[in-house]
Amino acid sequence: MKKVYAFDFDGTLTTHDTFIQLIAYVHGWWRLIGGMLLFSPILILMKLNLYPNWKAKQQVFSFFFKGMKINDFDELCRNFARDRQSLIRKKGMQTLREALDDGSEVVIVSASITNWVEPFFSDLKGVIKVEGTRIDVRNESVTGKFLTKNCYGQEKVKRISRLYPYRESYFLIAFGDSKGDKRMLEYADEAHYKPFRGKR
Repeated sequence: MKKVYAFDFDGTLTTHDTFIQLIAYVHGWWRLIGGMLLFSPILILMKLNLYPNWKAKQQVFSFFFKGMKINDFDELCRNFARDRQSLIRKKGMQTLREALDDGSEVVIVSASITNWVEPFFSDLKGVIKVEGTRIDVRNESVTGKFLTKNCYGQEKVKRISRLYPYRESYFLIAFGDSKGDKRMLEYADEAHYKPFRGKR
């Protein structure tokens, strides 16, 4: 039976949340802190499950990146991935590459935006799949809105199901580290919660 490995990205394959790290990389830590203070009321409500996760994330993303030319944004994402390879857990990448070596299929299922997730795996382009949140672009500029649902919770299961619709035809091994991965881990035949810790 075919094996499919589904990896969450932030916190699972990485040591930190890459959205926060990207904002700091592009705008600096002081502007990041200022923005987080500005949005702290809705971020607190989000943590209390009183405000939609996707809506809070979209507002923060819009604040920092709305109006940026998409070519500039993509270049920043590529540079970020190149300069922040230290964020990747070595044991996680080892497991991912071993899965590929065994002939298994690999998908990254992330709430983060594909524009900066994909460059972390540039050497595996066309070999692995990346399912993340996609952003809206109009007139070659970032609008600040999301084109797809935030790839979080049940949306992760939906993405996997669309890629691999015949559930009985494959063995699913999933890796995650947060409540946003809970549904995906429950859907899997084999689940690993908070893997690769202490091993980079």
